[in-house]
Amino acid sequence: MSERRLARLRTPGVLAIDLGVPLHRVEYVLQSRPHIKPSARAGCLRLYDREAMALIRHELSAIDAWRARRTPGKGGGDD
Repeated sequence: MSERRLARLRTPGVLAIDLGVPLHRVEYVLQSRPHIKPSARAGCLRLYDREAMALIRHELSAIDAWRARRTPGKGGGDD
């Protein structure tokens, strides 16, 4: 793998920073969505590419939308 490609890979912690969410939310998505797989490994570190970041962002949005529908008084559900 070239250095240029490796420079674009991110750890879950960096993904959390880039997405502006707490690390535990990114870790939850990665653990509960088996279709999101690391692009590479560096020792015990899992590294993810831009496609994985887009999938994580989508899953987080879906979780937030589900919560908004289920929570009365938050713009969705039965108020």
